[in-house]
Amino acid sequence: MTQRKGRSPGVFDKAFLTGIEEEVTEVLLVRHAQQEADFERATVAEIINPPLSEQGRQQANLLGEALSTSHIDAVFASPLLRAVETAEAITRHHRLDIQQIEDLREVEIFRDLPGDKRASESLGDDLLEAVRLRMLNERSWDVYPFSESSFDFRKRSITAVETAIARASGERIVLVVHGGVINAYIGDIIGAKYDMFFRPAHTSVNVVVAGGGRRVLRTLNDTHHLRTGEGDFLSY
Repeated sequence: MTQRKGRSPGVFDKAFLTGIEEEVTEVLLVRHAQQEADFERATVAEIINPPLSEQGRQQANLLGEALSTSHIDAVFASPLLRAVETAEAITRHHRLDIQQIEDLREVEIFRDLPGDKRASESLGDDLLEAVRLRMLNERSWDVYPFSESSFDFRKRSITAVETAIARASGERIVLVVHGGVINAYIGDIIGAKYDMFFRPAHTSVNVVVAGGGRRVLRTLNDTHHLRTGEGDFLSY
């Protein structure tokens, strides 16, 4: 990213990393495509790592095609299957390997409950409904019992994204991750009050730039690639 000839960068150029000569990394934070999961009937273990659904595979292919003409230097991904399968739809167009970062995985809801049971079986329907109502209003991961804390999740998510940036400084990179991770990282940049301040759509593209010790949000929840002549593939 280079400075425009004829003028010096102004205060907003410096603040928002536009029109400057210093090294800038462009980070595309992509949510995985739709997963195959029945959240009402699935056990805790089954919810953690499902594959993509049929619609999810279509979404991933549309994303891969949309990014096929863009220069990409590296692709990073959560190790969870839905993120890896989505990342594969991107890398096949660019002859790149997927670099998995363990701490890019989604927030671990109910991780300390028995994996072979549904959450409702362990907690009871009333408690589970109470937790859902609290999340509706508070939007904090801390409302969930037997789960990873909000502080721990945000700390590992932000550090994992920064690890990818450090590995590919000054380049254009894609991180295929989860809605919680995207909210944690971008929420930290903008000072969001909530753990989930917005809901990223499946395969939505969210762009952040990093340079000079600053992190700047450029694009939020871009889904134009999901609206095609064959239909609208948008889902959440």
